[in-house]
Amino acid sequence: MSTSLDTLRFSEMIKSKRGSKGLRTLSSEIGVSASTLSRVEQGNLPDIDTYLKLCDWLGVSSDYFTNNAVQDVQSEVIAHLRADKSLPSSTSEALIQMINLAYASATREDQI
Repeated sequence: MSTSLDTLRFSEMIKSKRGSKGLRTLSSEIGVSASTLSRVEQGNLPDIDTYLKLCDWLGVSSDYFTNNAVQDVQSEVIAHLRADKSLPSSTSEALIQMINLAYASATREDQI
């Protein structure tokens, strides 16, 4: 199975967290060049060292932006809901249906 990096999601999360902080200031904090950070924010694929530094700065695991990470999160949430003995099964199944619909809707929006 091939795995690819969701560079759009990656760059949007970086830009969002950076906020109004300057590229040069942030790049020196992270340990990458300002030009590299700019290219990554524009959606270009970083080298592995840069990717790992940025994931660390974002506070996410290195597989967070892979194409199968969203499905893994969805599966994990569903497994937790099914294992939760404090919820009636009808409630957990209703929540699971809502989660599946939300992820399906998000997937359709990403494809537009």
